[in-house]
Amino acid sequence: KNKKTTMAKSNLKPHAIVIPCPFQGHINPSIHLSLKLATKGFTITFINTKYTHAQITKSQQLDQTPNIFAKFQELGLDIHYQTFSDGFPLEFDRFSGSNTEVFWEGLLLNYPFHLDEIVGKLVELENPRPTCLIVDTFYAWGTAIANKYGLVSVSFFTQPALVFTIDYHLDLLVKNGHFGSIDNRKDTIDYLPGISEINPSDLPSYFQTKESSTILHQIIYKGFEDAKKSDIIICNTIQELESKVISTFQEKTKKLFFAIGPIFHDHQVNSSKNVKISKSFWPESNCLEWLNTKPKSLVLYFSLGSLCSLSKEDVMEFAQGILLSKVDYFIWVLRPNLAIMNETNNYLPAGFQENVDRMLIVPWCDQQAVLSHSAIGGFLTHCGWNSILESLWASVPMICHPISVDQQTNRKLVVDDWKVGINLCDNYDINNKSIITKEEIAKKINFLMSEENSKDLRKVIKEVKKTMEIALLASGSSEKNFDLFVEDVMAKTKMAIF
Repeated sequence: KNKKTTMAKSNLKPHAIVIPCPFQGHINPSIHLSLKLATKGFTITFINTKYTHAQITKSQQLDQTPNIFAKFQELGLDIHYQTFSDGFPLEFDRFSGSNTEVFWEGLLLNYPFHLDEIVGKLVELENPRPTCLIVDTFYAWGTAIANKYGLVSVSFFTQPALVFTIDYHLDLLVKNGHFGSIDNRKDTIDYLPGISEINPSDLPSYFQTKESSTILHQIIYKGFEDAKKSDIIICNTIQELESKVISTFQEKTKKLFFAIGPIFHDHQVNSSKNVKISKSFWPESNCLEWLNTKPKSLVLYFSLGSLCSLSKEDVMEFAQGILLSKVDYFIWVLRPNLAIMNETNNYLPAGFQENVDRMLIVPWCDQQAVLSHSAIGGFLTHCGWNSILESLWASVPMICHPISVDQQTNRKLVVDDWKVGINLCDNYDINNKSIITKEEIAKKINFLMSEENSKDLRKVIKEVKKTMEIALLASGSSEKNFDLFVEDVMAKTKMAIF
């Protein structure tokens, strides 16, 4: 023990172990966070599952690449990379049907053992010795492992502060009968710290259910119990866009909570060298050549993210709605596993493919590059948080079609609070599931893509982009918060070591 302490004293270079959740929307910000910490002088050990690694290397044709950060190591960033087995065979489809539950259960029960072992070995062998452990907030074991090895524990939340606060105070929802009772209350919620009011239909989907003990619920409960014990919380959001929720949370809980977003904007690594990191689970189609031939702001971009699925009927409605609309051009990201189907027949309406001049249908693409293209004029989105941040950054207004988890709450921010988007559906059934009709899809697309109708949205979203840019300047809130976060990690490291 003493030998380790003296070694640590002589070598105080910070070393963060970063462990993301194995979902595309969580891995992306974790990669960008790691790059940013490395540019600030940290040693990083980034830990992916073997399955995630296989997905990325296969889709990006990097079959022989043991390390997705290799190009950045060549630029002098000190990033190490490790993979571990999540306990399932590589060919097991983790994201379809009933497999998801099984996979999530493994996430909750098996991960801690594997990762305890990995972290233990790193602490024993690595020089510089690891000083902090950064885990996704949805992991329930971060602080236990960090405490065991004398590491600073950091909880990284990849969604907005509004969702964080709701999840953190779920005991208040239960106490007041809005969640976890046989018949949840339907009236407006006005008792959550920093949230003047919110409708139950705008809560994350897991708080709108009758059940309250599914595997997803257990992951949320345990993850947030753990977040309450962590030393530091960092969140991929912008102080100015959620100032009331953030400042109230900080005052009420006395927790160290830093808004450091948007974390995807890794210009400090990329500007001179233009190196792209491979992080995508599917091969990315190049849309840019097609977009280069299109006029400014006339293309609608339509993507429902990496995990959500639709019924075959909904896909049909979307296809017919787009055709009914007056939109000049559109790109549709039609993931191979987007529709829930028994057979792999073509589920697009007859005649759809004949509109070739108007459309580009791709299985997956580099969304940030597409949204940033001047030809894009609107984004029909499922309201995943990364999609929203990328759309704001590109000043592209949104049509919102939230499907599950945090997306309903994110929609509230986009449409009601910031006024940079519109709802796709105004009608919902008794289970709060949106009723999709081709007529409404066409109507909303026509509204958003008409420059006249959407000029207010476009004006506001440009202001939001400006706010984000200012936050990332050296004197801006996100950059200052990032430096404070680093300082706190260093200060707590010294306390842990001496």
